[in-house]
This record gives sequence, structure tokens and C-alpha cells, in this order.
Amino acid sequence: MPETSDAPQLNEVARIARDLIRIDTTNHGGGRAVGEREAAEYVGAYLETLGLEPEFYEPIERRTNLMVRIPGVDRDRPALVLHGHLDVVPAIADDWSIDPFAGEVRDGLLWGRGAVDMKNMDAMMLTALADVLRAGQQPARDIVLTFFADEEDGGVRGSALVVRDRPEWFAGASEAISEVGGYSISVAGKRAYLLQVGEKGLLWLRLRARGRAGHGSGFHPDNAVTRLAEAVAALGRTQWPIRLTQTTRALVQQLAALSGASTEDPDALADLTGPAAGFLRSTLRTTSNPTGATAGYKHNVIPDNATATIDVRVLPGTEDDVLADIRRIVGDDIEIELVTRDIGLETPYEGPLVDAMVAALHCHDPQAPIIPYLMGGGTDNKALSRLGIAGYGFAPLRLPDGFDFTGMFHGVDERVPLNALDFGRAVLADLLRTC
Repeated sequence: MPETSDAPQLNEVARIARDLIRIDTTNHGGGRAVGEREAAEYVGAYLETLGLEPEFYEPIERRTNLMVRIPGVDRDRPALVLHGHLDVVPAIADDWSIDPFAGEVRDGLLWGRGAVDMKNMDAMMLTALADVLRAGQQPARDIVLTFFADEEDGGVRGSALVVRDRPEWFAGASEAISEVGGYSISVAGKRAYLLQVGEKGLLWLRLRARGRAGHGSGFHPDNAVTRLAEAVAALGRTQWPIRLTQTTRALVQQLAALSGASTEDPDALADLTGPAAGFLRSTLRTTSNPTGATAGYKHNVIPDNATATIDVRVLPGTEDDVLADIRRIVGDDIEIELVTRDIGLETPYEGPLVDAMVAALHCHDPQAPIIPYLMGGGTDNKALSRLGIAGYGFAPLRLPDGFDFTGMFHGVDERVPLNALDFGRAVLADLLRTC
């Protein structure tokens, strides 16, 4: 495994997270990616040092997935899938304060693309498992530890193919744990943790406007770019109404109880969480964000068509209603192509696994409330749900008050406190022993 001169100054979980950050696994989307092979080989080599024999699956060249099953104390119980992804979104180095793939440590923080999403959790899972096995122990039940490719492009070339082609990897599994939950927020000055029990549905759309080509100097009312711009602006500025689900209703009630504020204005309650406010506001409603536009090939030529990409995230079960609303918003003269559609998930905040996650957190932060929430984005839990596996987000991190953790997902200067990695490793190890 990679080693550098600063390795002795970092403990194991930070060193692994740093090493993974230094392996560029950029995923540009649409099948354009550096590939996860080297990162998967690094993870596989680490697992082999623990006496395990991981299995690899590379359905597309360099898009590598791996899995290992660790026997539990009670093999009659359904297995638990513990999974992460190895790819990261692109990082434009000029926008960052440091090299995004250097894995630098500054002021007690590990910096780099993947420090938050999600090479931090990958390292926490590996070292938590190592802590259990090195102590001569077993997890409470079988653990199916899996690392996927392509999560940052919807898992089309990763978890979707693994679920289709290697369902035996998950034989007997009933539940799964992955990213974007278990981290701390501040609510009116009080620390609490968010436990993710659902994900919004995904609609990736391409809008197309058609018009008449012509010279850029002419009088030209039939302009595809103008027509597209109007539709994109209308959709991007749409303020979707709040629509509470079982999970977000519980979120609102607990935020109100912690703050003493009324439940009448969920947005105002979200604002009490400081840097997490934007993240939580997105869980209360549909969102529709333009993410790209393409048109034309020369400055003085009016093109005959123009396209735009829109990222729409919808509350579970509302996909068809939202598509109908979008058709009304953009107008009948705009073509709508559904590029990707993926399901929303919502799992009750109850049961033995939820109890075990709450107990593991309370072992290390006894007084902190645990709040269920519905994530605005998506994870590979969507693919696993096709096998009947219920997914949760539980990457436990105790973060400093005011730390804009959620703002660093796909953002610049991604970083995570080293002591938060230690916290997560310990919580996950306790969970593996008891869940």
C-alpha cells in the first residue's frame, strides 16, 4: 500500500483516507472517467492484510467494484451490507486553495477531493472492520463489505451492474449502510446527529428547443437559444412547495423540540441548523436545477436547436406528478428527454438496526439527540433496494460547531477533521460488534 514520509504522523484511518484521495478516481459522467481500478486494488490489498479474500468485478474496463463477506457471530441472521464508492466528482485545481488530489493535512484537517464524499467513510469502514478483526472478534452478523464504481454518475456503470450481474454477493442481506448520515449538526446551539432513512428520487432531464437557423445579424424571432433560455429560467426559478413526508415531518418536529420554535415554518426551522440549512431545505420539497447548456457552433450563426440539462430531485412517489408540472412550466414547444430516472426511498425510523446505530452514537456522545432525515441526493442504496435491501446513511462524524460539512459535497476545498475520522471509526467498530 502507498506510504509517504508523513505517514508516521497520521494514524491509520487518516492515512488510508489520505492515500485514497491521492488516487485520482475522477468521474466526469456519461462514461468518461479515470476509473476506480487503482483505488480498488489499494482497498483489496488492505483487506488481504486482514486475512480476507476480496472478489473483484470489472464489467467495464477500469470501472472496478469489489466485495468481501466477513462471517458474523450469528450466521442465521440476515447479512448487513456496508458499502462505499471509490469515484469522486471532478475538481478544478485553480478553484482550490490546495491541490485537490494531494491529500494534505492542515490545522488538523485532511483536505482533498473525496475527504467528504466519500473516501473518508471508505477509510472509516476499513479501519473499523480492522479493529474488530484484530481484536480476535467477529461482527454480530455477516457483513458484506462492498466498494462500488460510478456512484457519482448514478451508479449506471457500478452498483446497477453489480446488482444485475453479481446478486449472489448480497445473498441473505436485508439491510445496508453507507454515506451521508450520522454526522453532527448544530440546532440553536445544541449538537444533534442526522440519521439518513431515505433518499429523494432522481430525474435527470434534457430540454431541447428547436428553431430556424440563420445569420446572427438578422431579425430572427424563431431563435432556439432564446426559447430554451426562457424555459430554463422558468424551471430554475420555480419555488416548489413544501410537502412533508413521514421522515421530514419527524425532522421538523424534532428540530422544533430542540429549538423551542414552532413547526409552522419548516424552512425557518432548517435555518436554525446554520450551515446545514440549505441541505435540509432541499429535503422538504422538489428541487429543479439547471446544470448545463449547449447550443451553436459559431458566433454569427443562429443554431436550429439548443439543449440544457436539468437535475431534478423529487420526494418519493411524486415522480409522475413532478414531470407533469415540468411540462406545464417549460411549455409544449420544449422537448423533454428523460435521461435517467431512479427511485426515491423512505424507510421507517425504527427497528433493531436503527436502535443499534443510535446506541453506537450514544456510546461516544451520550446526550446528543439523533434525528431522522430524508437526503436530498442519492446513493448506491437505490440499486441495492432492487434486491429488497433497506438502506440507511450512517457515516458518523462529530464535527465542530459551524463547520460547513454539507456545503463541501461536490464543492471546493473539501476537508474533514482528523478527530472526526477517529470518532467515526470508533462508532462504526462498535456498531459492527452489536448490530
